[in-house]
Amino acid sequence: MALLDGKVALVTGGGSGIGKAVVERFIQEGARVGILERVPERVQELPKELGESVVAVQGDVSKLEDNERAVAETVRAFGQLDIFVGNAGIFDRFTPIADFPKEKLSSAFDELIGVNVKGYILGAKAAIPELQKTEGCMIFTASHAGYEPGGGGVLYMTSKHAVMGMIAQLAYELAPIRVNGVGPGGTMTDLRGLNTMDQSGPAMQRTPEMVERMRSGNPLGIAATGEDHAGIYAFLASKELARTLTGITIRSDAGVNVRGLIPWAQIKQRQQAQQEAASQSR
Repeated sequence: MALLDGKVALVTGGGSGIGKAVVERFIQEGARVGILERVPERVQELPKELGESVVAVQGDVSKLEDNERAVAETVRAFGQLDIFVGNAGIFDRFTPIADFPKEKLSSAFDELIGVNVKGYILGAKAAIPELQKTEGCMIFTASHAGYEPGGGGVLYMTSKHAVMGMIAQLAYELAPIRVNGVGPGGTMTDLRGLNTMDQSGPAMQRTPEMVERMRSGNPLGIAATGEDHAGIYAFLASKELARTLTGITIRSDAGVNVRGLIPWAQIKQRQQAQQEAASQSR
């Protein structure tokens, strides 16, 4: 018997990256899945790629009506809702506050917090009535950036610290609905930047420099993929395996939690020293 046989999930941002990996893993574990995705092309392709086990809804997580529509479409297609995964997010590309043009800071804040925090809260609000019927669960994509500095710029870091508080409060308020999080470290995804800051180009997480930054910044030397984290979501979604767990976040950060994130400047200095030593030894 698969881990999630007969269960129905809704995953926001399920068209790429960690979200898509979670969708695929849930299907492997026997679930049927609704997906709330902002990119129309992905919405069209997902059912073709993943088959009758998914229903895809185009929408914006920062709008309550779109979250409610995604819940309604999921329940209409599959009859119930057992699992809500708040996952959609955007990134600030490590932009420090000193580098934000003052005329863009307020709008950049609204854009990022609107997705990374408000989007989670609105998704939770929309899912509550159906999850109360099934005594279901919520799982949110947190981050190692919710624990220590260096995992993003000031806006991203602020958003992920807020998510940690949100998980604890929702777990407190909504029991017996279980509410937990997964805290990935640096991961190769299509996480987009801020439109406000003209950061909507190629995902920086897939550039060679970022892959090296991820690999060199954690003790296990891993540049993680969405698939590396997806099993943790399936574990937390399982009432049989995780029935006593609520209000926790499982860190999936390749050891950043035990040693801290190695700063990129320090990594570059170390690489330069190694290159100079190798050159002198020739």
